[in-house]
Amino acid sequence: MRNFLRNLGPGILISAAFIGPGTVTVCTLAGVEFGYGLLWALLLSVFSCIILQEMAARLGVVSQKGLSDVIREQVKTPVLNILAIILIFSAIVIGNAAYQAGNITGAVLGAEAIFGVQNLQMGDFTLNLWSIGIGGFAFILLFTGSYKTLEKFFITLVLLMSISFILTAILTKPNILEVLNGLLPSRNAAGLLTVMAIVGTTVVPYNLFLHASLVSEKWKEASFLAMARKELVVSIILGGLVSMAILISAASAGLADVNSAADMAVSLEPLFGKFATWFMSLGLLAAGITSSITAPLAAAYVVKGCFGWPGGMKSAKFKLVWGFVLMLGVFFSTLQINPIEIIRFAQIANGILLPVIAIFLFWVVNKASVLGVHRNSKLQNLLGIVVIVLALFLGIKSILSVVQGL
Repeated sequence: MRNFLRNLGPGILISAAFIGPGTVTVCTLAGVEFGYGLLWALLLSVFSCIILQEMAARLGVVSQKGLSDVIREQVKTPVLNILAIILIFSAIVIGNAAYQAGNITGAVLGAEAIFGVQNLQMGDFTLNLWSIGIGGFAFILLFTGSYKTLEKFFITLVLLMSISFILTAILTKPNILEVLNGLLPSRNAAGLLTVMAIVGTTVVPYNLFLHASLVSEKWKEASFLAMARKELVVSIILGGLVSMAILISAASAGLADVNSAADMAVSLEPLFGKFATWFMSLGLLAAGITSSITAPLAAAYVVKGCFGWPGGMKSAKFKLVWGFVLMLGVFFSTLQINPIEIIRFAQIANGILLPVIAIFLFWVVNKASVLGVHRNSKLQNLLGIVVIVLALFLGIKSILSVVQGL
């Protein structure tokens, strides 16, 4: 157990990355609207996430390269190589810059629910001081360039987030029998788009890039592959339990007119006391902070791999990329600007990227020239095909939902 705890890290960061304000909001709304009926969709998302992230982790540990490095090397056709880099750059770097405002804003909502609103009026502009403070904290942590420091911080935050949301779920006193029934698929539980939204907040393209890079930083030999798998499975399951706790809290609270996790946090106090509000708000704050750090970090790893830059987290170019993503997020969040057009573009790019990357990942982990004896088994191929079909479906639905909203 002590050895396992020492090896915690990359999986925890991935778990922290997908439990962001978007996941918290989607799970909250799913619980409010459909009760416990979509817990099975969270089970599906955890299963899909483990399958894809295991492939990314295996690629990183064995090849000692990031996913964008492997794409650059393995896609030999110049035109396809350039198109792949443009698509990845658009979806991950530009997309993460657009979503970063939502990550910081989610943390701000959690902080405001606990400590109150802190604004500064400057002429016609209202600056949110929480946005600047959270952005500054993320900057300091990333600027250290220490992977071990990030690991320790994220393990602490994930534990805080887990305890906060699970205690919130306990305080709302859910019906255990109904919770168990919700783990079984139901035809009339919800519309397809709601199910896809739940899966889509857990299985995200940038985590595949981030994970492959993180494991290559932590483990330098293929002999650590078993440990990487174990750490990944435990971390993703923990993340899934946190998402379920959020949905259960929303379902058992029996609230109406809730449009976000922050709304639910405030609404819980009259029913279950101030501790319920504090736990929910604290969890939202932790979720926002973790995503505010992992999104710029993923973008920097992607750019580093696409252009073949040498050096690690301490290199100036690496810091310049995450600094740019973080700065844009703070700017949009502080001035309360919603970059809707950029977000729409990023959603379409991500909708295309997820199935493309899933297919590429499946192809490359079957290549003996890349992974040798660690390439996919028949069972892994079967599970991978199932997840790829889901990724295709999810990507198409994501693009259609954006286009229909134009």
